[in-house]
Amino acid sequence: MIRAAGRGKRTAALVSLPVLPLAWFVALQEHPPWMPAAYLAYLLIVIVVPGTMFWRRLTGGAGWLSADVILGTAFGLAVEALLYPVGMLFDMPFAALLMPALALGMWRGLPRRKLPERPTPWWSMAGAMVAVGVAAAWFVRVGSQLIPLNGSDALRPNSDTPHNLALAGEVTHHFPPKIPYADGGWLTSHWAAYEHIASAHWITSVPLDVLTHRMVPFAWILLTVLGAAAVGMLLTGRAVAAPIAAGLVVAGGDLVAWPWAVSDRVFADGPFSLSGLSNPPQAFSTVLLLPLIAVTALLLRRRVGTTRAELFRLFVVAGVLIAALALTKATTLPVYATGLAVAWIYLTVRRGRLNLRALVLGVGVAGAYTLTFFFVLRGAASSVRFDPGATFESLADRMGGGSAVAMVAVVVVVGWAMPVVGALLITRRVARDPMVVFLVAGFVAAVLGASLLADRGDTQLFFVRTGFIFGVLLATWGLGSLERRHYWVAGIAVAIGVAAIYWGRYRSPKSCTTANCFGQGLAVALVIAALGIGVFGLVLRGSRRTWAVIAVAVLVGTTVSPTVASVRRFANPPLTSYESIAPGGIEAARFIRRNSGSNDRIATNVHCHQPRASHCQTGSYWIAGYAERRVLVEGWAYRARVDDTYPAGVQGPYWNQDELRLNDEVFSNPSRQLIETLRTTYGVQWLLLDERVSAPPKNLDKLTELRFQLGTVRVYQIYPPPPENSFPTRTPSPTGSPTPGFPTQTPGFPSSTPGSPSTSFPTGTQSPGQTQSTQPSTTPTFPTTPVPTQITTTPGLKSP
Repeated sequence: MIRAAGRGKRTAALVSLPVLPLAWFVALQEHPPWMPAAYLAYLLIVIVVPGTMFWRRLTGGAGWLSADVILGTAFGLAVEALLYPVGMLFDMPFAALLMPALALGMWRGLPRRKLPERPTPWWSMAGAMVAVGVAAAWFVRVGSQLIPLNGSDALRPNSDTPHNLALAGEVTHHFPPKIPYADGGWLTSHWAAYEHIASAHWITSVPLDVLTHRMVPFAWILLTVLGAAAVGMLLTGRAVAAPIAAGLVVAGGDLVAWPWAVSDRVFADGPFSLSGLSNPPQAFSTVLLLPLIAVTALLLRRRVGTTRAELFRLFVVAGVLIAALALTKATTLPVYATGLAVAWIYLTVRRGRLNLRALVLGVGVAGAYTLTFFFVLRGAASSVRFDPGATFESLADRMGGGSAVAMVAVVVVVGWAMPVVGALLITRRVARDPMVVFLVAGFVAAVLGASLLADRGDTQLFFVRTGFIFGVLLATWGLGSLERRHYWVAGIAVAIGVAAIYWGRYRSPKSCTTANCFGQGLAVALVIAALGIGVFGLVLRGSRRTWAVIAVAVLVGTTVSPTVASVRRFANPPLTSYESIAPGGIEAARFIRRNSGSNDRIATNVHCHQPRASHCQTGSYWIAGYAERRVLVEGWAYRARVDDTYPAGVQGPYWNQDELRLNDEVFSNPSRQLIETLRTTYGVQWLLLDERVSAPPKNLDKLTELRFQLGTVRVYQIYPPPPENSFPTRTPSPTGSPTPGFPTQTPGFPSSTPGSPSTSFPTGTQSPGQTQSTQPSTTPTFPTTPVPTQITTTPGLKSP
């Protein structure tokens, strides 16, 4: 990967290369070592090596082996996203293990050719590894603290965390997926990001919550940093672009994160924000978008000597990436498609004939989007509406009033556009490249989408988060076009911009509620930046190019501090003031998961995010998330985040009131006929009752078996009615559990050694093909009488 002579080569080998595995294990040090090791082995064997082989043989390579490995890894994730659902249709959740064999077969089947390749200088790789080290340090300090997995804080998440876990559990065990927390309709949202989590869960046995909230987000952050570096090298043709792009991803941002906005996590728009951790589809879409931009460049630039067979392979790669993106995030392909459409018009007008390559890509995007709308989203109407300025009105309202809407709009748009100023350094000759047009058009489309559209959950802001990478690549292209003598000038100028924004933000009040207050800090920062540009330029007495370098570098530097400051403020988890998860609820859900089959269903009296609240926010998903089982009716406000930030979230009534009434009646006035209806008609085998919502009926433990009790949670299991014969014994449980009153083990006896991986299916579940458990439970069970009010168990793993 690195070719250098003498001391440079040794330095790169000894310093740069170990950074990745070291950063990986340091950032995930809170977990038992086997977990990060197992996932890393899965990533290398199943994704990295096959993906790199696919990428290099189909595309011909990017010109650097280091870039091919990174882009190939992202392409391998796209192949996995398309292969996993096919495997699940045939009850083969381990389908990703076929990828090494497929890669080897393709490698031997396609004609071999010597790929043109340039060495990656050691300093380029070392610079990118510095950015990786910063990303790992950020994850240790901030990222791993934003979503608690254990302790009392784990009981107070907003609705995003258990919602993601519920979707990951659903994709793990069922395909096509349904709404796991309101089992009665098909899942009408994008689910491809959860397929990688599910596949890794099956093959590595790493617990699902650890993958969803720790390992997979961190891996995607690293791939975003390195992927931007690889695409920057491909676009510019220069190795210096790698550390520039990686550094901008880590430190770059916008001007929005001033004190009035820092407290609101939605306005940290880079990968290093809560949205990068709490929204797997957005993070995964950025990873997939980078190789798609790379293969788009290979197609639109028309390499000399490209044969029809090679062109077909490039379209195959683009098709796989477009299909995977269509299944991942709704806000990514529109930004890409807009840039592609403008580039197609530019190429057609410039050359005087129809550009077929861009047209074929556009048709592919339209086809993928259409199929996704009808077969994945199932024609569900979008809640996004055309409402120009609504985003800025929302910002002004959060400042305390609507009097500063114009000021907010100006500063926010300028802040969003700031990372793209680096494009001003692109030379005129390079500016004719269609990829410059593509990136500029995509970036403008992202800003317009966030400014003109609106949604009750502010999902329009994801357009900007997609456009962030377009701005990074444009700034990288401009800074990467400099002559060597200009880099020390750019470095000092960036430092001036950082100092200006630090001072301006330091001087600004801690809270702003008026337009004047809002503008004070920004005005101070811009005045300092202007003075810095003028003084530094006069000292150097340089050419126009030197003045341009100074001005652009200072402006890019002003984007650094606000992003870092806003992320640091989020080091404390964004928790609710109440326990949205019942005490003992996580343990109870995991108990059901260990003792049930993948098709078992749960009924519960939990519907509200806050128990016994005057306004019931029906955004409860934690039972489906931690149990990895479908719940008859738990929550249904899945289109809006539910936490203290949204106290009056928009929600409607449940779509099947008869089903909801039947579900709730079993926890208020149960009867044998009612329970039998739940068991036979709706397939319910388990009841989970939270005493904070309603007290347990006196006769419920007589009609069912109390299997688990901890905190405020009780778990009951439903059995078939006894046969009408002279023998008073109860028939065996459909899940293979013992006859009531005869526990298989003493309560509290651990089923496995703490810290060791499971030896059966991941997290003790059954394979997707099984409808119920058929073997007696090997985990602790709890007799019906007597049942202690609190059960103390020997602690095992920190996660399921």
